[in-house]
Amino acid sequence: MTEDVRRRTVLVTGAAVALAVPVAACGSNKSGGASTSTTESGSGVKSGGDLGKTSDIPEGGGKVFKDQKVVVTQPKKGDFRAFSAICTHQGCTVNRVAGGTIDCPCHGSRFRIADGSVAHGPATRPLPPKSIKVQGNSIKLT
Repeated sequence: MTEDVRRRTVLVTGAAVALAVPVAACGSNKSGGASTSTTESGSGVKSGGDLGKTSDIPEGGGKVFKDQKVVVTQPKKGDFRAFSAICTHQGCTVNRVAGGTIDCPCHGSRFRIADGSVAHGPATRPLPPKSIKVQGNSIKLT
């Protein structure tokens, strides 16, 4: 193999790796970022199963259930809402609820806790609602 061919092979391979890393990171970081206002559930709750207690969801805030891909919010006392935890921009999982928004760590999209609508892009579509049922102090995924 000549020196020019080897050099081109190294350059092409290096360029391909450099381009692949950001693309892979964009699609694979589904829950990154640290937050003191976020809690994530690790229990594999199925439809009809308990997500948690109403006391786990702060008034004016919410909780991300990462494994179930659901975020539950309480915009006003006793008013519980649920949305998909999958960002409508590029499919990352939202990772926190703070300051009245549900936040995505990948590109900075934020969604309103009351209705899942876009508060800050790049997302242009709201988070789809999810069905929950509050029974006593228990929240169930339906």
